Amino acid sequence: MNNPYLNKITLGDCIQHLSKLEKGSVDLFLSDIPYGISLDEWDVLHNNTNSALLGQSPAQVGKSGFKKRGKPINGWCEGDKNIGKQYEDWVYSWSQQLLPVMKKGSSLYVFGARRTLHRVINAFENSGFLLRDVLAWKKNSAHHRAQRLSGIFEKRGLKKEAIDWDGWRLGNLAPIYEPIAWFFKPYDYTITDNILEHGVGALNMDGVKLNGISPTNLLEYGFRADEERIHEAQKPESLIEFLIKLSSREGNVILDPFMGSGTTAVSASKMGRDYIGFELIEDYWKKSQERLKNAEKQAVLFR
Repeated sequence: MNNPYLNKITLGDCIQHLSKLEKGSVDLFLSDIPYGISLDEWDVLHNNTNSALLGQSPAQVGKSGFKKRGKPINGWCEGDKNIGKQYEDWVYSWSQQLLPVMKKGSSLYVFGARRTLHRVINAFENSGFLLRDVLAWKKNSAHHRAQRLSGIFEKRGLKKEAIDWDGWRLGNLAPIYEPIAWFFKPYDYTITDNILEHGVGALNMDGVKLNGISPTNLLEYGFRADEERIHEAQKPESLIEFLIKLSSREGNVILDPFMGSGTTAVSASKMGRDYIGFELIEDYWKKSQERLKNAEKQAVLFR
């Protein structure tokens, strides 16, 4: 059967398309989904219209790492308490469409935020998937903005308190890692029987060894020096390539409903896998198309 979605990034909302995919046709799900932490307009996945959302504090002006801000963890109004549940409902709205599409025993890697990943896990489990593990992607560096408490007291004229609290800060530890929820679709009988029937469920451990050492659930990958950056939430190709190589074989189909910069498509194409992708934001879709064309040209030259 001809698949109109195969090896292309479709411009549009994946929620309108996922149910149209052939049942049992996808070998691997791999996506850096929106985190629901109000990083930008595309990441606001709730009905709250508090005017302070996506505002900017004076400390953030001119700093690329924190162009906009969300809300404090405890919220600013009664309506903020619904944000997490509304994000979970949004994840469920498309994750429940995945179950028929995925092959039995197939893996699903879902990038998320530390504060909202539990919502993703709830939604995926309610959709029928099982959680295998939560991996940690350790980044090379992390933006950090913990304010000096003594400085705040000094601005208030509280000199004694500033001295008493010297060395203390407000905020969090530097966020050096991001979690990746690893799910799988339930299978019948044993995993060995499933591999024989559906061709998925095994891990290519020898293929992803680093310096002869088998991988752990702590993944340390950074951007290559020449890697094009077009999305503020973009992930390194080496990280995506690791996950693809770990859980898929050449000719397998990889699904990413939130393509963003197109990294999953680029990596899949380079590694001899087919892909299906969707992207809602036209500007990112156009940029991912250009990036994909360049990657495919390089692949032809390399072959």
